[in-house]
Amino acid sequence: MKRNKYIPTAITVFIVIIGGISIFAMYNQWYATEASVSNSGINKINNSPQTLNLKSIIHKAEKNVMQIEGENGDTKITGSGFLYNEKGDIITNAHVVKDADVINVRTSNARVYPAAIVGISEETDIAVIRVPQMANQSPIQIEKEIKADIGDEVIALGSPHGFQNTVTLGIISGTERNFSVDGYDYENVYQISAQITHGNSGGPLIDRTTGKVIGINSVGTKDGTIGFSIPLANVIDQIERWSNEAQTDNLDFSTSSKIINNINEDAFKEDAEYLINYFLDSILIRDYISAYTILGSEMQGQNSYSAFREQYIHVINLNFNDFTTTLTDNNQVETTVKVDYSIKQPNEEKVSKATATYNFIVGYENDQLKILNISKVEK
Repeated sequence: MKRNKYIPTAITVFIVIIGGISIFAMYNQWYATEASVSNSGINKINNSPQTLNLKSIIHKAEKNVMQIEGENGDTKITGSGFLYNEKGDIITNAHVVKDADVINVRTSNARVYPAAIVGISEETDIAVIRVPQMANQSPIQIEKEIKADIGDEVIALGSPHGFQNTVTLGIISGTERNFSVDGYDYENVYQISAQITHGNSGGPLIDRTTGKVIGINSVGTKDGTIGFSIPLANVIDQIERWSNEAQTDNLDFSTSSKIINNINEDAFKEDAEYLINYFLDSILIRDYISAYTILGSEMQGQNSYSAFREQYIHVINLNFNDFTTTLTDNNQVETTVKVDYSIKQPNEEKVSKATATYNFIVGYENDQLKILNISKVEK
């Protein structure tokens, strides 16, 4: 019997067709099935807001929070304020500056500048003052629109009883509070658990999550357990109108020489210790620029910024205590400080720890308090 020569070809074509159909069916099944991966090393990115480091928020805010000292004859009132724009404008409370003939602003690095009133309200307890020397400085971040809710964590900064840049923590414990005090109407203000006492007035209320200013701390109960803060969103339009309309040449500035020349010994020592604390805190948080700017001109002349930074860049921890401060014969302050520190060199796992005592000389240079010398005390 003669074999049909087309049978192998037909079988081959049949197999190819069946195979193609099978592959197509498998593809459709794979495409329709959701793939799952077990123990994947890829995680979904969470875009929810992260809480900022508390120490970083406070240190950054302190640069822009000032102690405001108003004088009228023998009367002196101390309050707080914060730099909010690059014109050198500072937000505070009206009751801090309304009766002052002389207004001085003391910064976190112990500098003192004269200030003038840019705008002040007779009904709402807000005011804006200007310090031209602080123009072009990066201001504190503010929240112009969003208001806080009950339970939000907040930070209050100010100078209660003259203790500059004191920090208190709390929450928004109430909203839309209304009352009147000393002729000022407080409408829809925040009630906060952070303490507000004499000297805190005008300081910023900061949102713990964003680090932005949301209110102006204004009044508190006599026992200090409840404070009230004016929401910045309620008054920012008026503040910005004042700021935009004011011409620096037309403002009335006082002189800071009186407060500098008549400073008493205890206040001088306190300011010197504050300046040293600020210097060491700046090193700890790696803000070398702020630390460098409070050195005297001679120290800066002996060390460039890069050389100064190199001295401290490997410090990873810093603790200091045991301040001993004396006034010298040439109207400077000499302070010894015990410092415990840890150093980690690059590409090394080992952390070395050490303790040393340093001697700081602090004095006025061009009417501003400066660290004039730092030396290690040899045992």
